[in-house]
Amino acid sequence: GALIAASVVCGALVGGASKAAVARLRAFGREIGLAFQVVDDVLDVTATAEQLGKSPGKDQAAHKQTYPALMGLEKAKVHAQQLIDKACRRIANLPRPQALTTISRYFVARTH
Repeated sequence: GALIAASVVCGALVGGASKAAVARLRAFGREIGLAFQVVDDVLDVTATAEQLGKSPGKDQAAHKQTYPALMGLEKAKVHAQQLIDKACRRIANLPRPQALTTISRYFVARTH
């Protein structure tokens, strides 16, 4: 989540956001970044090579600790959605959160 958080914070700083807003946006970025990783782990198990544009199953073959391996596939999906919901609540009171909310919702709906 650090790269996504950094991107969100950069945008906030360039846009002149307050310190409080930057802090909220940093946490938002970390949460959606983590959700992105959880979904990436899920897709490595569930998606086809055509959907991913790469061979699936590489994480399991490399014996990586992934969210589906640690908590199960369905719980990992729920966890990703919970992270996005939490992130969206975090920025709900900021000015014009709709674009960030829409992008974050795509993170859990994506198929590749």
